[in-house]
Amino acid sequence: MTRRYLPSTLPRLAQEWGATGPTHDDAVVAEGDAEEQEYAALMTAADVSAELVGGLSNGQRRRVVVVAETPALEGPVAWREVVAVHVDDHDDADPDDDLAWWATQEIGDLLTSL
Repeated sequence: MTRRYLPSTLPRLAQEWGATGPTHDDAVVAEGDAEEQEYAALMTAADVSAELVGGLSNGQRRRVVVVAETPALEGPVAWREVVAVHVDDHDDADPDDDLAWWATQEIGDLLTSL
């Protein structure tokens, strides 16, 4: 299995939540399965997410990274392959801040809490 880190935004996540799965062409893949390599991939995806949220309004400028384990490096991702979502605790978080971890069964709660 390949762990893919999918940069996203809150509006995109909300839109995709009712669909088959998240759609992303800009996935980041760790260079290995060491914790440091996975963290580096997560933060690289968070940097891409920061670019995506730049033009959004207040309340929507949180970096979002969807983490999926898929059989291939490319192609569609189904929600059953998503293992977690990482999200900033607040708008305009510092780029060095860690993202909060959300379990897949909490995604609906995350979206309704905004």
